[in-house]
Amino acid sequence: MSKKIFLPVYARINLDDNTIEPFAIKEDYYRKYIGGKTLAARLLLDLMPAGTVALDPAAVLIINTGPLNGTGAPSSSRFNMTFKNVLTGGIASSNCGGTFGFMMKRAGFDGIIITGRAKTPSRIEIVDGDISILPADDLWGLYTEAAQEKLPAYHGKLVIGPAGENLVRYACAASGERVAGRCGGGAVMGSKNLKALSAYGTKIPQVVNEKKFKVFIKKWVRFIRNHPMTGEALPRYGTAGLVNKANATGALPSRNFRYGHDPDADAVSGETLAETELTRNSGCVSCPIRCERRVKNSENREIKGPEYETVGFFGPNIAAKDLRKIINLNFICDALGMDTISAASSIAFAMELKEKGIMDFGIEFGQTGNLDDVLKKIAYREGIYADIANGSKWMSEKYGGKEFAMHSKGLEMASYEPRRSVGMGLGYATSNRGGCHLNGGYLALLESVGVLSTDAQSHTKAELNIFMQDALEAVSAAGFCLFTAQTFVPAIFFHLGPNHAVTRITGKIATYAGGIVRVLLGMKPVLRINSFFLLPQAEAIRLATGFPMYTGSFLRLGERSFNLERLFNLREGLTADNDSLPDRLTKTPQPQRDGSENQKHIVPLDVMLKNYYKVRGWDKNGVPTKKTLKKLKIEC
Repeated sequence: MSKKIFLPVYARINLDDNTIEPFAIKEDYYRKYIGGKTLAARLLLDLMPAGTVALDPAAVLIINTGPLNGTGAPSSSRFNMTFKNVLTGGIASSNCGGTFGFMMKRAGFDGIIITGRAKTPSRIEIVDGDISILPADDLWGLYTEAAQEKLPAYHGKLVIGPAGENLVRYACAASGERVAGRCGGGAVMGSKNLKALSAYGTKIPQVVNEKKFKVFIKKWVRFIRNHPMTGEALPRYGTAGLVNKANATGALPSRNFRYGHDPDADAVSGETLAETELTRNSGCVSCPIRCERRVKNSENREIKGPEYETVGFFGPNIAAKDLRKIINLNFICDALGMDTISAASSIAFAMELKEKGIMDFGIEFGQTGNLDDVLKKIAYREGIYADIANGSKWMSEKYGGKEFAMHSKGLEMASYEPRRSVGMGLGYATSNRGGCHLNGGYLALLESVGVLSTDAQSHTKAELNIFMQDALEAVSAAGFCLFTAQTFVPAIFFHLGPNHAVTRITGKIATYAGGIVRVLLGMKPVLRINSFFLLPQAEAIRLATGFPMYTGSFLRLGERSFNLERLFNLREGLTADNDSLPDRLTKTPQPQRDGSENQKHIVPLDVMLKNYYKVRGWDKNGVPTKKTLKKLKIEC
């Protein structure tokens, strides 16, 4: 195989003085960190001084892609925003589909590093190798869709809405109808007076072994389309297809995570959405899965439909059951530029504050009539709604109610109730960006919403959790949608179904397979194999870059990524004390459907954390040991 290396191309932009200069990526960094969130985490650690406030002009914002973007590899058009987390003070990575990353790569750049604050509203335009900083006064104040309409046609676009301009802590950035949703990236752009970026180019990304790469990609796409998860379940029902599954297993948050089920959940399920609202499927550039829902709004116009998280939080978690209303609230959040997870979860917290007589924001469980207006007031920080714009952690510190403020490290948790999915609870607590199911390892897929389920209550989760975290970190570093990793559960279990004896027995075995997984984790250096059945992304990277990337080294990449982010958090003052969950999840048993309580239905976090730190190669304080850092070749 050719030894030619196509190093990634980055530029550094200082909005203080409008300077633009090339930024060289060392070959050593490219080999160790590849791209996406992992390379960005390394750069953020290097370039941003410790203690820099997230919304300070000196804060660094990195927008980059992986090496496969634009090559035709399946679901590889994504880009990543990395910055200091506005909600947690630790690291943030926010991943997005849309067209901006694809076009930035076609314009000749793998990433841009942005610092400073423009004196007036500005935008960045990238066209075939040239970068310009232009005035954006005419865009300031516009909703995300209107702002994109005023940018050049055919460009990939990334914009913020009023929420970002007003520094809502969970403001997002939008590319088309897709959003980089979590951690406050929109607020970071707003703090820099940066309204938008656009990119257009004609450059075709190069790969080292083009002939073999094309053959492999063709086979991989066929594998994805033929797998029951990515070829049937996700295209048929989208992520909202998880609503009924989570509800059946007690993992669907209801009334601000007070319960794990909702008797009206089917009214907002993926099945109901498909039967009553779906007009067609769509998806991101180069994606064969096509899981995006297309629906009609109240004006009979086709728009993007809500994902599982949005349905869960604007549905059962606020005791609502109007699917049409959820569709509208999702659209409003996207237009204003706000993360639906943190917005809806903060609203649920505010509803419980009223229910308990602590603070009245004029909103209550089961009532959605005024939420359109409430969302707008949050985005513009009007009156008391400026408090909701700060998120549930900040609100609980002001008003009280920390025991039912549903966040970890300051980031609101995703829509999986961890008292019936305790491995997911461990993931929330250890996730570097806060209460994130993806950075947390998404163990709910093996506990409460997947076809092959481990024991959801067993606390023997550390090894499985670490394996999943490392795998998903590597997939993200490579620039792929994480759904491309959902083929790791063999198709046979989908055909047999969750209640078949073979499926149930396999799930039981997997529950107590920690020792086997630990051995597998220790064998990373010698796992020099690649397969469609376990992380085929490694083979795509190998053929595209020429690097000796195999299943083992790919998992090692993910481990390096996770530890690198942990180091950033430790530097910024987040410690083992922040690997926590609210008391509602760790001390209060989840009520069962008949109203009774099972004392086992809590998250045994303390027990799980001790084993997790040990398996991770961290000390008892959650700090990576020198031996671990040396093994991973991470220089502090």
